[in-house]
Amino acid sequence: MMPGERAPDPRVARNAAEFVACLQALKDWSGLTYRELSARAEARGDVLPRSTVANMLSRATVPREELLISFVRACGIGPDELEEWQAVRKELAVRGVYAPADEGPAEGADSGDGASPGDGADSGDGADSGEGAGGGSYEGPVGNASPDDDPDPAVGPSVVWPGDPAEPTVGGPAAPPPGPRSRIRRALVATVAVAGLVLAGFSVVAVLRDGHGAHPPRTLTAPAAGDVRIRVIGADLCLGERRGSRTGQIHQVPCADAKVPLYSLADRGEGRWRIVSDHPDYGPGCSGIPAGGRIPDAAYEDSECGDPSRIEEFLLEPYGTPVEGYRIVPAGSATSGSCVTVVGDRSAAWARLAQAPCASDADGQLFSFDRRN
Repeated sequence: MMPGERAPDPRVARNAAEFVACLQALKDWSGLTYRELSARAEARGDVLPRSTVANMLSRATVPREELLISFVRACGIGPDELEEWQAVRKELAVRGVYAPADEGPAEGADSGDGASPGDGADSGDGADSGEGAGGGSYEGPVGNASPDDDPDPAVGPSVVWPGDPAEPTVGGPAAPPPGPRSRIRRALVATVAVAGLVLAGFSVVAVLRDGHGAHPPRTLTAPAAGDVRIRVIGADLCLGERRGSRTGQIHQVPCADAKVPLYSLADRGEGRWRIVSDHPDYGPGCSGIPAGGRIPDAAYEDSECGDPSRIEEFLLEPYGTPVEGYRIVPAGSATSGSCVTVVGDRSAAWARLAQAPCASDADGQLFSFDRRN
């Protein structure tokens, strides 16, 4: 939630559609994802399935009271404000319209004792009470992809050191004692050998510094629709989540372990891309920035697709000449000039990603979209 910003007031709603709009505004105000709302509700002993919340916010009817209570409490609303939400919801469920007492009856309100439109809206919410309701679900498990990491290549042949001329050859006579020239040759051989070891050491350090280890040199891969592994430029780290976490927070993890979730790119046209996630526990979703990017340090996270409060489309902009990598720029972020950025220790595994100002050197902001077979 934005510091100092008041929560939405449900009393401004005059019909069911406006009430649902207030609920969406409340979720935006909380700054929480569907997964975080569900986890907070569970911690309080409430039941708040993620798919049910998505369905509730996509409809134009008032939700069931128990669903409203769980949702509003999870968003951080206290008991007094909760009673206001309940009062407005009850009025809409009974009369179909809401008007505070000091405004008098709303125009077109039904004052009779017969069934009202609001009754039907309220009773119809039973259809979304299950986890599997709705098309915006992020619930269904999917099969784990088979490992696609190549084993480390075999270590190269060891260095064959020159034989000592003083040693006897197998099956032959002993060599004569080394003379002055022989000693010079041995000294030269030793010098060359030491120089070779030093150069080999520098090569290993350079390879490790580039993050490649025993892997072959990485090549930059431009964005293209299909399955990808999103690699952080300058390190053998890729984007992924912590298995078992409900927050959807995206981290940089060792590429060999970057299998939760599996990512793919979907071309949305006009240079915009959607980064689609496939989680083994939560099913399909989208990477995005919550609250329309209004929070400067907003987390870069995976959640259900289709939440209108999230930024789920990105510009994948090339950086450098020749191109050194691609920036992930939230399309239409309320915080202009933002890029998806590795924050904290950018050389460490499990550093998180968030929205941050695009840097002139693009440090921690360049990615390659390697093909995933």
